[in-house]
Amino acid sequence: QVELVESGGGLVQAGGSLRLSCASSARTFSRYNMAWFRQAPGKEREFVANIRGSTGNTFYTDSVKGRFTISRDNAKNTMYLQMNNLKPEDTGVYYCAAALRVWDQARDSEYDYWGQGTQVTVSS
Repeated sequence: QVELVESGGGLVQAGGSLRLSCASSARTFSRYNMAWFRQAPGKEREFVANIRGSTGNTFYTDSVKGRFTISRDNAKNTMYLQMNNLKPEDTGVYYCAAALRVWDQARDSEYDYWGQGTQVTVSS
């Protein structure tokens, strides 16, 4: 069983920045494909970004490209999401997710482990 714990959420004005962290208990963290998803009130959970375990390759949903950066520190068993130029539509609960094997990296059903989420609120 892998535990994931998110932190770093909060309230920020539009145009501001936040850095989310996701700490993992996985003993072989470097092998895991990691992702961020988010869920806005009244909406379905949506994919934000993914970072591969084997290659470190990254993939972003179009709405965050150029503003968000996903990264990982395998020595610290931690993944990050740097969010710049935040917009009110970025508001939601952000979840980190992990899986050893992923075919469709944007599909939440591909991921086996989830954190409890951290709230991000962007005011206009």
